[in-house]
Amino acid sequence: MIDPALTLAALDAFAARIGEVARRGGPVLFGTGHPERLLGFYAGLADALSAAGCEVLTPAQGRCVDILTRFGLRTHRLDYVRGIALVREPEAGRPGGEPGVHSHSPLPVRVALEAAAESGGPLPELVVGDHGWLCGAGQLGFAAIGPADSDDPAPFVGEAEGRVAVTVPVADGARSDHYLPLARYVLEQARLSR
Repeated sequence: MIDPALTLAALDAFAARIGEVARRGGPVLFGTGHPERLLGFYAGLADALSAAGCEVLTPAQGRCVDILTRFGLRTHRLDYVRGIALVREPEAGRPGGEPGVHSHSPLPVRVALEAAAESGGPLPELVVGDHGWLCGAGQLGFAAIGPADSDDPAPFVGEAEGRVAVTVPVADGARSDHYLPLARYVLEQARLSR
């Protein structure tokens, strides 16, 4: 069970971080291991930050990411949809045609951050994502915020250890449209709603 008061407090802290980076016009990196469910949530935030003058980063587009799964080593391709990073099967048809794969791996964010550093381009002031994106960025010392399923302890442990800035407890298996009120709330609290 998720305590609504804890979720609201975390959403307020999440919104404060979004508002801070928006006021500075800082670069932001978004990524998800739950593209079917959370892509719309992140896309609304990315659109608002872009409109506020933040650069939404898209490093390492098309790069391969080898992820060890319980089924063995799988090669994925890093892709961006509306500025949100996700991984896809390399043999998937045209880019943008499939939603991306479910992953909790930190490897995609490491590939993206390494590519940003190698290119000499800006590094993110804030990484917004779930699971591997959230924890992987936090482990590398980047400010990282995002939602996490309450039955996955890693992001919450990362926050308790001071590696993750904000973790919002949610049920990440809900329908994608159920996250849109959360995005609206965050944008209102961050004073970015239109």
